[in-house]
Amino acid sequence: MAAMFWIQFVLVLGAVLIGIRKGGVALGLIGGLGVSVLVLGFRSAPSEPPIAVMLIILAVVTASATLQVAGGLDYLVQLTEKLLRAHPKYVTILAPLCTFFLTVCCGTGHAVYALLPVISDVAIKTKIRPERPMAISSVASQMGITASPVAAAVTFFLGFAAKAGHPVTLIDIISVTMPAGIIGVLAAAAWSFNRGLELDKDPEFQARLQDPEFRKGLDAEVTTLDKKISTVAKVSVALFFAGVGTIILMASCPWLLPLAADKKPIPMTTVVQFIMLAYGAFILFAAKVKAKDIAHSSVFIAGMIAVVSIFGIAWMSDTFISANKKYLVDNIGIMVKLAPWTFAIATFCISAFVKSQAATLAITLPLGLALGLPIPLLLGLMPASYAYFFFAFYPSDLAAINMDRTGTTRIGKYLLNHSFMIPGLIGVGVSTVVAYTISQFIF
Repeated sequence: MAAMFWIQFVLVLGAVLIGIRKGGVALGLIGGLGVSVLVLGFRSAPSEPPIAVMLIILAVVTASATLQVAGGLDYLVQLTEKLLRAHPKYVTILAPLCTFFLTVCCGTGHAVYALLPVISDVAIKTKIRPERPMAISSVASQMGITASPVAAAVTFFLGFAAKAGHPVTLIDIISVTMPAGIIGVLAAAAWSFNRGLELDKDPEFQARLQDPEFRKGLDAEVTTLDKKISTVAKVSVALFFAGVGTIILMASCPWLLPLAADKKPIPMTTVVQFIMLAYGAFILFAAKVKAKDIAHSSVFIAGMIAVVSIFGIAWMSDTFISANKKYLVDNIGIMVKLAPWTFAIATFCISAFVKSQAATLAITLPLGLALGLPIPLLLGLMPASYAYFFFAFYPSDLAAINMDRTGTTRIGKYLLNHSFMIPGLIGVGVSTVVAYTISQFIF
């Protein structure tokens, strides 16, 4: 039994690592290959593919992509810039809070790219070291995912808990992850407030100032305020938020829903799907969006990659864990029950390589359930699913480095001594502790 477990474990781990190396939809394709080997080679019974979760993500991503094409994301970015320029001295605190809530609203961290040049420009104009707000803003944009009612990671948790027979509501999830995320962001921002040397005392920055081209680049004006926002873009934002509000209302008042065949209210996993598709259609009609533009938007493409990745990797992980449940419980279950924080560390380590919180949860949640960890405890450890700042290769981190015209946001000589490491560790560490504590009181 032990030998068979470790052979399968190496197979699954190898599939994940190869999928990560290939990137994109390869994680899902190779996950499917892993299922084939487990079923046909090791004669393991295949688990059920995560259909409900995939459909939720598909519906939410389609609505979010429609919002993007309608100009809604541009409108949200412009509102954020107005706030930052009105209070430039507090950019290190306000900027990460803005990127956090921008992700919460949109369900994706990709909206941060349009805001990073603005954050850098506000910092430069205020003579604040840009590394301070830039690094934590990139980190905060990803921390917002576990606090967003329309993010893939949250909808995956919602669907997984329902499938596992221990359903939690969307309100339950957000009531834990939202305050935990905010406190984590504020803690990391507080540390960032005085990090590094002031620009006029930084010898590296002063040396760069000797280059006329470098000085010219610092004087460039970066803004979204000159971009005209149409009325339909504003309407699309209102409609999208109305959709999110409708879902929260239905989750809070299940008596509003008709009864299913078993005389119970329709599951929220189903409600999220048809509500988000419906409001996506409202945006489509109101903004006269072309359907082909939705399919080519960056939000839609990123979302479809997430769906394929979760399809393969979650199916493979669940199949492996189901086949080896007894061995896992007998050998690891007691340790994890005695020290639940060890499971948070395992989740964090997996996320450092799997650059998706939804995909990380797809790997770890079935394992946690097999080990006997209750759903409320797994919810409390959910913020630990973000660790891909660790190697600073994620697009938002690279974008922050490239968009800081002063060069203060960077990857260090020794790879891990980069600008995002300490803000990330503080943010994720604090938010995980807070989420764990809240989950113990609520449930």
